[in-house]
Amino acid sequence: MRALDLTILVAYLIGTVVFGAWFSRSQKNVRDYFVSGHRVPWWAIAGSIVATETSTVTFISVPGFAYNANFTFMQLVIGYMIGRIVVVWIFVPMYFRGELLTVYQLLGTRFGSGVRRLASLLFLGTRSLADGFRLFATGLVLAALLLAMPGAEDAARALFPSITPTFTILIISVLVMGAATILYTYLGGITAVIWTDVIQLTVYLIGALIAGWVLLDRIPGGWSEVLEVGGSAGKFAWFDFTASLTKSYTFWSGVIGGAFLTTATHGTDQLMVQRYLCSASTRQARTALLVSGVVVFFQFMLFLGIGAMLYVYYTGHAPSEIAAFTVNGRLQTDRIFPHFIVAHLPSGVVGLVMAAIFSAAMSTLSSSLNSSAATAVGDFYMPMTRNNRSDAHYLNVSRLMTAVWGAVQIGVAIAAINLSSRVVDEVLGIASFTNGVILGLFFLGTFTKRAGQRAAFVGIIVGASVMLAIKLGTAVSWQWYVLIGSLTTFASGYAASLAVGDHVYDDNTEKR
Repeated sequence: MRALDLTILVAYLIGTVVFGAWFSRSQKNVRDYFVSGHRVPWWAIAGSIVATETSTVTFISVPGFAYNANFTFMQLVIGYMIGRIVVVWIFVPMYFRGELLTVYQLLGTRFGSGVRRLASLLFLGTRSLADGFRLFATGLVLAALLLAMPGAEDAARALFPSITPTFTILIISVLVMGAATILYTYLGGITAVIWTDVIQLTVYLIGALIAGWVLLDRIPGGWSEVLEVGGSAGKFAWFDFTASLTKSYTFWSGVIGGAFLTTATHGTDQLMVQRYLCSASTRQARTALLVSGVVVFFQFMLFLGIGAMLYVYYTGHAPSEIAAFTVNGRLQTDRIFPHFIVAHLPSGVVGLVMAAIFSAAMSTLSSSLNSSAATAVGDFYMPMTRNNRSDAHYLNVSRLMTAVWGAVQIGVAIAAINLSSRVVDEVLGIASFTNGVILGLFFLGTFTKRAGQRAAFVGIIVGASVMLAIKLGTAVSWQWYVLIGSLTTFASGYAASLAVGDHVYDDNTEKR
């Protein structure tokens, strides 16, 4: 790897850890560590939301999607924006009725501690698996970039002669990203996560813009050629009105399914809700969420535009390079943008874009670690100890849990190396249908009066069973999972409440 690129990357990683450590000075208790004392401005929260929902896989895969297809991904983004409006309208006001550490405390108040713990366990399990595999996927991207650097394979062989260079660099990529993220999250808590997210959002957008500018400069006809060639190839088509449950990225699956998906991920998932809890008021939380939708919209337009430019460049001006991202006659779309970065960006810029890829990965991982620690401490440890330990004790336990969940996700990422890509896809899909079940629980608690703990458990069991059957036994697109899961959980839970009677909980005390 060129010395300048490596220097930029190392300096970025060290700077991130130091930046996180700086925030540790103001922490006195778990509320400082997990909700930042409600002192974070709305615009920083908006940036953190965008950075958290943008992973390295997004950074690499969305340009590849446009290269191979078109702009129909934007139908899903429209759904994302509709889902945000639903969350702002229905859920955000509930988060400011009392002092919350986790969103699952609302379920405990409504349905009892058993439902709260089960929802928390679903979150911890799926989050650890999904983000562990995302860390693995990011490691694959970084390993591909590093292996393309001059002398990388020789250095890997010299370091571990008995292991293949690919495996060595992949393990190093996972460990370096994981360790750096654990360190600044462990030290700085949610405050460090949010402000680092803002920096990381800036870094990866600058990296994408520079890469896009260099790419456009490589196309002799400039933007006019991109519009002409891309337009004739159908690259700028937005809408597909195909009526099919098995096809992804249609108008119906994108707008309707995407709206339910975002309502779940941004309205009932601790990963996102924890950011709203850092706001000073309901109004600021709403503003942050709505503004994040606008930023996400233009961000995906940028990524898709890069994909269209890559298509025009490689098919019209560098067709000989297409073999570099074709394996066994099949186009590997996730390799297209990384190949361009390594092959065509100048020294120094490569290091910046590599830092951008690290940024996209670390922003998602740090959010996952802090929210998992908050759930473990707020929903399990503090109730178990009856909240009678000191602030310093709970703060130390919170930091320990951050490190523990970081180690778990690194372990999942390393274990994933020996699994097939299909297994990886299946595990990542778990989050989609568990999000639907949790959203159905929130609907049950918000829109019904009769449903209590037993009805909620019936809803969880039926909803999860139906989703498992759909995932394993049908070809239904994942974009419909949250809608199906939430409606099934709500309907079965409400039906059970009519059958078993009124058992509503308030502060974990049953009323008959």
